[in-house]
Amino acid sequence: MKGVVLAGGLGSRLYPLTKITNKHLLPVFDKPMIYYPIQCLVNAGITDILVVTGGNYAGHFLQLLRNGSDFGLRRLGYAYQEGEGGIADALKLAEEFAEGESICVVLGDNIIEGNIKKAADDFREQGGGAKILLKEVHDPERFGVATIDADGKVLEIVEKPAQPATNLAVIGIYMYDADVFDICRTLRPSDRGELEITDVNNEYVRRGTLTSQKLEGWWTDAGTFESLYRSSTLVRDAGANRTDL
Repeated sequence: MKGVVLAGGLGSRLYPLTKITNKHLLPVFDKPMIYYPIQCLVNAGITDILVVTGGNYAGHFLQLLRNGSDFGLRRLGYAYQEGEGGIADALKLAEEFAEGESICVVLGDNIIEGNIKKAADDFREQGGGAKILLKEVHDPERFGVATIDADGKVLEIVEKPAQPATNLAVIGIYMYDADVFDICRTLRPSDRGELEITDVNNEYVRRGTLTSQKLEGWWTDAGTFESLYRSSTLVRDAGANRTDL
């Protein structure tokens, strides 16, 4: 399985910090934000990683990450997304990199306390389809919300429901077989003008091949001033010298 970190977008919610660099290069406590999703993949045994970025500061990633040797990566590649076409649009850029293998996708501003090794191992054994990570939250109406059966198979995902059926939020970590790229080609832009990752996941629901796993420990994004501050505090309190974040 290969890894994909999606680190594009303009970071407008973090302006003026993002006036001079990509938001995924901003610090979360003592490390650049992009370090955390890369380490998340490494902890899951994934050492072949593609970073998809965009905007005016894409070259900054190469200066910081170079060839990925600081993380022990076998290969670190880069792809450039034109504009802001959405998560599924960015994902299409990983098809050549994937070379027919399954992929684990992590949004570049998602930070977790633990690791996803068990989920990744379970997906490898699953032998196809897709797997998403879920987290119980107190405000599910802000997220894509999943309904699952007793075995963790996903029955439905509803985006930002007014009356959520569960409190299981879909977080920004997804695992897909190679069919994901064919699915992305069938998508139509949403009302936001983007190709939505929820539509990808719901196609796997329709096929009956989307499984889930609940994430242990805390999870946050770092895409707003409030969540950037919160993520730095959580990382600091978890221990600044840990390598499994």
